[in-house]
Amino acid sequence: MTDLLIEPQAAQAIAEGSHGDPFSVLGLHKRGGKWVVLGFDPGAERMFVLPGKVGKPVEAKPVQGARGLFAAELARKSEYRLRWQGHGAEWEAEDPFAFGPVLGELDEYLLGEGSHKRLWQVLGAHVITHEGVLGTHFAVWAPNAERVSVVGNFNQWDGRRHPMRRRGGTGVWETFLPAIGEGEAYKYEIRGAGGALLPLKADPVGFGSEHAPKNASVVRQIENPTWNDADWMASRGAKQTIDAPISVYEVHLGSWKRAPGDRMLSYTELAEQLVDYVADMGFTHIELMPISEYPFDGSWGYQPVGLFAPTIRHGTPNEFRAFMNAAHNRGIGVLLDWVPGHFPTDAHGLGRFDGTALYEHQDPREGFHQDWNTLIYNYGRVEVSNYLVSNALYWLEEYHMDGLRVDAVASMLYRDYSREAGQWVPNKDGGRENYEAIAVLQSMNITAYGEVGGVMTVAEESTAFAGVSRPVNHGGLGFGFKWNMGWMNDTLSYMHKDPIYRRFHHHQMTFGLHYAWSENYILPISHDEVVHGKGSMLEKMPGDGNQKFANLRAYYGFMWAHPGKKLLFMGCEFAQGREWNHNQSLDWHQLKIPAHQGMQNLVRDLNKTYRDVPALHINDTRPEGFEWIESNDAEAGVYAWLRKGGAGDPMVVALVNMTPVDRAYRVGLPAGGRWSEILNTDAAVYGGGNRGNLGGVMAEAIPHHGRPHSASVNLPPLSAVWLKQADIKG
Repeated sequence: MTDLLIEPQAAQAIAEGSHGDPFSVLGLHKRGGKWVVLGFDPGAERMFVLPGKVGKPVEAKPVQGARGLFAAELARKSEYRLRWQGHGAEWEAEDPFAFGPVLGELDEYLLGEGSHKRLWQVLGAHVITHEGVLGTHFAVWAPNAERVSVVGNFNQWDGRRHPMRRRGGTGVWETFLPAIGEGEAYKYEIRGAGGALLPLKADPVGFGSEHAPKNASVVRQIENPTWNDADWMASRGAKQTIDAPISVYEVHLGSWKRAPGDRMLSYTELAEQLVDYVADMGFTHIELMPISEYPFDGSWGYQPVGLFAPTIRHGTPNEFRAFMNAAHNRGIGVLLDWVPGHFPTDAHGLGRFDGTALYEHQDPREGFHQDWNTLIYNYGRVEVSNYLVSNALYWLEEYHMDGLRVDAVASMLYRDYSREAGQWVPNKDGGRENYEAIAVLQSMNITAYGEVGGVMTVAEESTAFAGVSRPVNHGGLGFGFKWNMGWMNDTLSYMHKDPIYRRFHHHQMTFGLHYAWSENYILPISHDEVVHGKGSMLEKMPGDGNQKFANLRAYYGFMWAHPGKKLLFMGCEFAQGREWNHNQSLDWHQLKIPAHQGMQNLVRDLNKTYRDVPALHINDTRPEGFEWIESNDAEAGVYAWLRKGGAGDPMVVALVNMTPVDRAYRVGLPAGGRWSEILNTDAAVYGGGNRGNLGGVMAEAIPHHGRPHSASVNLPPLSAVWLKQADIKG
């Protein structure tokens, strides 16, 4: 009987796990005018069909030549369950092949077109109730696969047991597995062209992962989150514009602080400890180094495999949401370091996902990063572009991220990035610009700003590519802000020099003002400056111990008064002595040393003053907010400039003395009256010598520096002094 119900070749293919369309064979079908259930379990010796709710069990007959495959005739079409027996055990289950598709026609259309903005809502693993049964729907894109299966502990990691249904021409495979739920580990077993079995793959749209070194995806329910940050979400837009004070604390969660036993802190612990610390220090934002799941701690997250999974190192997706709630309820924005530039070659990752160069380029001149031994996305493939842009939107919508800082943008913009002649493929016009990557970045920014209110995007872009923070409809990339890498390199080069030689390099500190208004800049002192043998910020400074601290205090005073938003990497705020090590906590014990405590006090006050004084932030990105008073006094090593806010806002004059000489310095002032000393990096509370101006100076009617008034200001050695105009009476 059974030989007539299924072709021998099809039966053998089912048993071998090589059948490309198992749903056409398995489950309930009408064959030869009869309703027949075909079921397969390679560990079973007998199968029974349990029709309806109270129907009598129907024993199935084995199909010859296909071990584990059984067929049973039913009197009529009916709902049913399967009961199996084998090797002394008995088990019952819903039949996955009894369920219809989950994805709808619109989903299919958008997936095929590569225009599904919320890809994560249809791909990945979703716990749902389907046709009255609770289970998990799995869907994955693998267009060149001959067969795709979901595997896990629930089926002994055997790809023959749960093959998936191919959805038309989209290249997407899906299945619904009853009784699978939250916390279940799974991967995809894929047969490539010619039947070759690939290494088991993690889910490209998986919402969770196992703890390293294990690397399976984990079913996580991310629907129906609990949020209590509505006030922040409604008001954050005004706090993330070019007019707002933005001071970012860049954090690597694994090494900011450790729990007893050298354990990484959980999202729950960070929600209290990190958020409290950042609030106390006056930073407006936390920037998280990448938390998308990554296999290798030493990559610091910059080689992600699970772009849709917050790393399990610190907890589950909902625990991460609790961290976001906590930050927002303290008025702190959170930016995510996002990595669309490359991905690692780990066997369980995206590389040759379905046996072909699917996410990456086939040609290594386009698809392989020589610097990082990683793979480069094929940005010109609509499904890959869709994957990346949708991922950006995912973090903004599902986790209420306040913005994205995009890593290594320069490596995306240029086809010849870090390549010699002959090692790269020109664009269609024979040039070096990567048009496809540019289009992805523009699409990401259009989508982010268009779909989610009040967000900000930031580019780490190290070249002079034009219009990074210009709107897309004006020919730009569409970012809100750009890191000012040139300013960082020039000023740190100057600070590294012994003060006796600084007069020969004076304009390294002023050059940034020549292009300061070409982009919306953030001044970054990031993790890249304190690792790989570069030494800590303190180690970069010349001189003995006290001079090192004084130099660094002066530099921070220069930075916070300079046009541009601010970013400081963790540990730099208290002048950690050694360079950063991702494998251990920051050296918090150094805060028992007065000089380090003083530096922390300074950064706290810099943040507070920057936020409280409009002249220091409103025109961070506009030339009308800045005037040089003295930019050429190389012999004295002094810089003086004016910061202006809106009409009626008191002005601020910043003076910086980069020599170890105490100077009485006459500085031109734009207005008479009293100018209060609102910050002096030589104050005793910061670890300095407490030399200053007794709270302020009076402007005299003595013209100087082309100004109608002036004052003699005491500039302590290696210091920054800020003077604020007395409040203007209305």
